[in-house]
Amino acid sequence: MTSSPTVPALTLPDAPNHINPDLYIDRELSWIAFNQRVLEEVQDARNPLLERVNFLSIFSANLDEFFMIRVSGVKKQIQAGVTQRAPSGLTPMEQFQVIRAALLPQLAERQRLFQEDLLPALHATGIHLLNYNDLTPPQHDALRRYYERDVFPVLTPLAIDASHPFPFISNLNVNLLVVIEDAEEGRLFARVKVPEVLPRLVRLPTDTNALDAPIHLVLLEDIIAANLGDLFPGKDVVANYVFRVTRDTDLTIQEDEALDLLETVEDSIRQRPFGTVVRLSLDADTSTEVRDFLMTHLEVGPDDVYTEDGPLRLSSLTELNNLERPDLKYPSFVPAVPVALRPDGDMFAAIRQGPILLQHPFDSFTPIIDLVRAAARDPQVLAIKQTLYRVGRNSPIVAALVEAREEDKQVAAVVELKARFDEENNIEWAREMEKVGVHTIYGISGLKTHAKMLIIVRKDDDGIRRYVHLGTGNYNASTAHGYTDMGLLTTDDALGADLTELFNVLTGYSAQTKYRRLLVAPHELRPAFLAKIDREIAQHERSGNGHLIFKFNALTDEEMILALYRASQAGVRVDLIIRGMCCLRPGIPGLSETIQVRSIIGRFLEHNRIYYFHNGGASEIYLGSADLMDRNLDRRVEALFPIEDERQRRYLRDVVLKLYLQDNTQARVLHADGTYTRLTPGDQTAISAQQYLLEMKAPL
Repeated sequence: MTSSPTVPALTLPDAPNHINPDLYIDRELSWIAFNQRVLEEVQDARNPLLERVNFLSIFSANLDEFFMIRVSGVKKQIQAGVTQRAPSGLTPMEQFQVIRAALLPQLAERQRLFQEDLLPALHATGIHLLNYNDLTPPQHDALRRYYERDVFPVLTPLAIDASHPFPFISNLNVNLLVVIEDAEEGRLFARVKVPEVLPRLVRLPTDTNALDAPIHLVLLEDIIAANLGDLFPGKDVVANYVFRVTRDTDLTIQEDEALDLLETVEDSIRQRPFGTVVRLSLDADTSTEVRDFLMTHLEVGPDDVYTEDGPLRLSSLTELNNLERPDLKYPSFVPAVPVALRPDGDMFAAIRQGPILLQHPFDSFTPIIDLVRAAARDPQVLAIKQTLYRVGRNSPIVAALVEAREEDKQVAAVVELKARFDEENNIEWAREMEKVGVHTIYGISGLKTHAKMLIIVRKDDDGIRRYVHLGTGNYNASTAHGYTDMGLLTTDDALGADLTELFNVLTGYSAQTKYRRLLVAPHELRPAFLAKIDREIAQHERSGNGHLIFKFNALTDEEMILALYRASQAGVRVDLIIRGMCCLRPGIPGLSETIQVRSIIGRFLEHNRIYYFHNGGASEIYLGSADLMDRNLDRRVEALFPIEDERQRRYLRDVVLKLYLQDNTQARVLHADGTYTRLTPGDQTAISAQQYLLEMKAPL
């Protein structure tokens, strides 16, 4: 660990929303440090082998998105001549340079892990990723038949010459640049796209169906490369090189000028594949001639080129998850279902008995789906209102909303069309719901609707009652099995009234900004949150026991960081559990010495947000989907909701948060210089928060 940076004087009164660069870790470097922690899970031999491979795939997919969104944004600033410095003090050009310098060793380690660690380990367990030249004649014959039957008809070789301009190269696709020697025309180039409609890893047939039979796999591009003569008959194919491009895919939507937001987003999605190239990935053995040829035609500079020793697009290794090798994966588990919420019971009666706190994936997400289905079919239900951000494909939630409308219920769905990389799914669901008469709304211009909310209005025997679900995660049955999230089911009158009024803001012209229980962005969340931190400082000055525990995904907002620095300077103990980016520097004497920051990376993606305020003993806990980022606080509709039940508050404080603060197997601690150190149990009892919760919640 390097020495802590010098602490300059804070100028809070003069510049309340801006921070001294010495006190702010660069956002892009903090994200790269997060992805490094993912890479560490590949290195960790305690993880099952195929899970380590999956972490390698996640690391690679994360990096693709980082280039498509963050690096592309930096490059656009450079091209526009922007010289304004980021909060970290770096200009866009300086950011671009430090990003590349930080990524190069990560990429080298990724390739080393794949070649020297994972491949031999897979080989030892009977999973063989083979080079084409190492195959036996019978295996060559089998792949030749597969090529002729399934691959060759799909391929389209594209010549590159005076009459055939350089073709468009799709984002993230693997390609072959083929070099041909022609007796009359000299050296020629052609491009062959490796089709995504076929599996990237081709499995060779075996003589037995035994579960322990060896698995032999070959990369699709190797099969194509071995049969290039079929694509260029009569030509002398002398070489081929694998390459791949990453493009700018960040959508720019001028909502104020859009007459139809759905069509505008649809048009923007169609333009996404044609963004400028921000990265050219090449195999390490690519010749200088081919490298220069591609750089010229793709209009990229040397610092946009990344060479890799081994297969490109390692994100596709996720296909190995489909192998029937449970011995190489995490043990399967069955999420718990609270007795009161089981399908054979009356879910509405159960919720009337008192608030129910669900903790996914340890608690099943199925009761939420069952609740919407029950509401769709219940003749006493009058209306359903729900926000939809990322619902995934084949969504049972959307199917239930459609069914509810077909049962003549009043149904309103606020669909966020601009949920990044889920736009197409959301457009499809929006159109399907509109067809059956669901009131489908796309939120407020200029703001993403990120809050996770559901209201079911029901005519009970004693009158109209609102059944409410508020959550930290999306209404997505697939991710609910792999993300840690929380949800609250309640009939609380104040929360029901708040949600009704918030939906009126989303669907109508209501200008309401204050609510009874909810803290709602973009108007109230920031000032309310800052006020609660200031209250904690005041309480600490009176009683000396100030304590904040925040568990969330990212801390980048300057004003929030300054507020936490103020709390630490006052002596308030601050524990931050942040999965991803953290731009605050903890542990600086006189500034942040009472702040501890830790990150948990493990089997499940940490996704829930829990905000605890000690408040002089009258503790408050809020849950929601908002991180402490300017986008969540200022440019999204977010809703943090309080946990009022004392038993549930104690559980969150004394079990959940305490476990994460005691974790010494999956936790990493952030230092003031921006580096992280992974904790180890040493002589202490090993504690994994995720594993403990999994075992605690396991059904009997």
